[in-house]
Amino acid sequence: MPVWQPAYVGLGSNLSDPAAQVREALRSLARLPQTLCVAASRLYGSRALGPVTQPDFVNAVAGLLTRLTSVELLRQLRQLEGHAGRPAVHEHWGPRVLDLDVLVFGREQCAGPELVLPHPGVVERNFVLYPLADIAPDLEVPGRGRVRELLAHVSADGLWPL
Repeated sequence: MPVWQPAYVGLGSNLSDPAAQVREALRSLARLPQTLCVAASRLYGSRALGPVTQPDFVNAVAGLLTRLTSVELLRQLRQLEGHAGRPAVHEHWGPRVLDLDVLVFGREQCAGPELVLPHPGVVERNFVLYPLADIAPDLEVPGRGRVRELLAHVSADGLWPL
């Protein structure tokens, strides 16, 4: 039987009642096969990134224990996005009903066609680091450093607790 692995998932939404979308996604993560949702950050509001004009986001991070592989977890997250109404083909940096990203998966480091671990945005995105610090400030992001230390290099501009 596979070993339980810690995994951290970033959640975001800026369409169709974003706070409700994120809360429902947190409940859905707890129902994934061979997976336990053991922690969830508070919700944060954040300004949208990128060139597309769009509404502000609601973001959070969930801490999981899972027996799924990282790629299996990613595929489960894509199914949850689809159930929430996110089309498989969508505008990059555009608005979305639900966005779920594997941020950290155990000590795994990879750069594959489906998945890059740790997620490349972890170290620079305040809407990831602040919620991650809520639940795992001492987490070692493989090859990057501790969340608490990474947080010291990121401004809270454009981010607010809900």
